[in-house]
Amino acid sequence: MSENSKRSVHFEEVCSEYAGQRLDNFLLARIKGAPKSLIYRIIRKGEVRVNKGRTKPDYKLKAGDVVRIPPVSVKEQAEAPKVSQALTTVIEQAILFEDEHMMAVNKPKGLAVHGGSGINLGLIEVLRQLRPKAKRLELVHRLDRDTSGVILVAKKRSVLVAFHTMLQKKSGMQKRYLALVYGNWPKHLKEVKAPLLKNELKSGERVVKVAQEGKPCHTRYGLERRFEGYTLVNAEPVTGRTHQIRVHCQFSGHSIVGDDKYATDEQLKSSKAAGARRLFLHAHSLRFIHPSTGEKMTLTAEVDEDFESFVSSLVPIN
Repeated sequence: MSENSKRSVHFEEVCSEYAGQRLDNFLLARIKGAPKSLIYRIIRKGEVRVNKGRTKPDYKLKAGDVVRIPPVSVKEQAEAPKVSQALTTVIEQAILFEDEHMMAVNKPKGLAVHGGSGINLGLIEVLRQLRPKAKRLELVHRLDRDTSGVILVAKKRSVLVAFHTMLQKKSGMQKRYLALVYGNWPKHLKEVKAPLLKNELKSGERVVKVAQEGKPCHTRYGLERRFEGYTLVNAEPVTGRTHQIRVHCQFSGHSIVGDDKYATDEQLKSSKAAGARRLFLHAHSLRFIHPSTGEKMTLTAEVDEDFESFVSSLVPIN
């Protein structure tokens, strides 16, 4: 395998299937292995042209646009490792729904949704190996690596666009999470509206905090069960910001159990001593209208054994 994979300049006319896609995402799919920094650089330098003119990375392509894709040299990336039989079995058993348009998976905790930053094999890479005939598998949304639960994957770009429209308009899709938090969650606390600001550290780690200069953010909460020292709540993210539920729980004074980014050291120490072995955040259900059939669907993902056994070990409060 050569060190570099070289491309020659070519022009591509945008078909209707890709109308509305951002220019940077369009290029990422065509220059395999290219980091985003390279994509942004060639756009900024004017090496990429749309209809012979300069444009920006967030330009929404239109059917009939002609994109000039310049010759670039990209270091070839090693092929993703073959999915083990054990992981194959786990993921196949985790599929909640599948048809020719989409699939839904109960993502296990600890599995990233996609590779990168030292992770060779994420959920989407696993699914592409398990469904080689589905050429356009794409994540509809994301879950943090340590969060488990329902995640949608589109098999067609038209389905992906339809789902993204639902998410952007905050209409047609409702997500509900289960979260076990530290302390006694107040009955009156039924929603949190606090703007969130995302920071990326030099290490690449993302940290989010409540800040007035941040983006508007809204989460609805409901009580499920109370225990000595803990509360099980359900959370509905009205907006979809990074770490939204985790930071809103922390802001409310009730961090999520096992959250090593936002809980205190004392909280983490106490829950680990009690047997907690994961982040207790789970995408429990997803309601949406099927983009192709128009069917109203509700998909529910059960919590894993670690989640269930720890909650079962707690002392309930009436």
